[in-house]
Amino acid sequence: MSVRARLFVMMALQVAVWGAWAPKLFPYMTMLGFSASQQALVGSAWGVASIVGIFFANQFADRNFAAERFLGLSHFLGGLFLVGTAFSTAFWPFFVCYLAYSLLYVPTLSVSNSIAFANLKEPAKDFGTVRMGGTVGWVLASWPFIFLLSAHATADQVRWIFLIAALISFGMAGYSLSLPHTPPKPTQTVDRLAWRRALGLLRQPPVAVLFLVTFIDSVVHNGYFVMADAFLTNRVGVAGNLSMVILSLGQVTEVVTMAGLGIVLARLGWRTTMTIGILGHAARFLAFAFLADSLPAIIAVQLLHGICYAFFFATVYIFVDDVFPKDVRVSAQGLFNLLILGVGNVVASFLFPALINRLSHVVGGVAAVDYRSLFLVPSGLALFGALLLALLFRPASRGPAQAPRQESPHVGLDRGAASP
Repeated sequence: MSVRARLFVMMALQVAVWGAWAPKLFPYMTMLGFSASQQALVGSAWGVASIVGIFFANQFADRNFAAERFLGLSHFLGGLFLVGTAFSTAFWPFFVCYLAYSLLYVPTLSVSNSIAFANLKEPAKDFGTVRMGGTVGWVLASWPFIFLLSAHATADQVRWIFLIAALISFGMAGYSLSLPHTPPKPTQTVDRLAWRRALGLLRQPPVAVLFLVTFIDSVVHNGYFVMADAFLTNRVGVAGNLSMVILSLGQVTEVVTMAGLGIVLARLGWRTTMTIGILGHAARFLAFAFLADSLPAIIAVQLLHGICYAFFFATVYIFVDDVFPKDVRVSAQGLFNLLILGVGNVVASFLFPALINRLSHVVGGVAAVDYRSLFLVPSGLALFGALLLALLFRPASRGPAQAPRQESPHVGLDRGAASP
């Protein structure tokens, strides 16, 4: 295969590991009888690992190890802990195995992108296409569960989410050794003041508003993955073996939306594009709240995922790359990544399981969730974020100085970000 094809497969395997377990993590923990606080701890482990991983990958891993070997070892060990997670039904063994897996996996998000950038002859031209392999991997990871799960899957069946992820992780470990050799980056003088200067930019009103709105939207975005699968199976009535396929429809539309993002930004500018992205979240959760009895509507609204991600999060990465001073650009990307992958994930993991617990009641001896009231919370948060952005976000430029490169929405991934 060509280098681009090999890197495309790498991205597909890399993200498929994540996509195999992510949609059903919280429903599975409910099946195991974990309390809301226990579920919050498990969910926040991924966020903590994201925060640690961003610094570890950038400051240690890629300066001391050949990237493909680091990738192979991390995925092999991570696969072992995924197996441990699958067969742990008590909370503490489950939490320890999941935390260990998270700490091993998250740095590979950045390292895999580093391998791609280092081995593409024209990364500015080709990285976007290579990174789309991750979207393909996430979608394909959902298909085995049509056959592995029943319509009313039990915990013994759902544990396959971790076993399938482990198998993919082992496959990725072996495949990593066939990737082009990518030696450690030469030790360079680290600008220790860059983070301080990036934080100093928060004193500028447009940056401060965008930082706050990014935090709000990251909580809403991560909350979707906490609540969506259980909603589809318990309230809408989607078969347990089909819910992940329905959720993956959003990743399909992401490809189309990302392809047209440059045109949209040129015509609408920063503020309008980002506001539409946040309103996409509000529309999706309002549909969940008021159209739960219409399966076609619930399936169709999944297609908003591309707008939710590309029009806001990808545009944030482009904004930072286009507007921030070059010497603090990497650190600024890192700060926004901390919100999206780390802080927003932790807050969502505590907030939404607690709300689900509070809004649950027993009907006819069966526990039920007041999903309408539940989904009005993220809808309200998204509308509040959109209002802040529309009224207070006043950047110096209306839009990008020039049409953004197609890979630009993914550039932030090199610092640890990823689109689920």
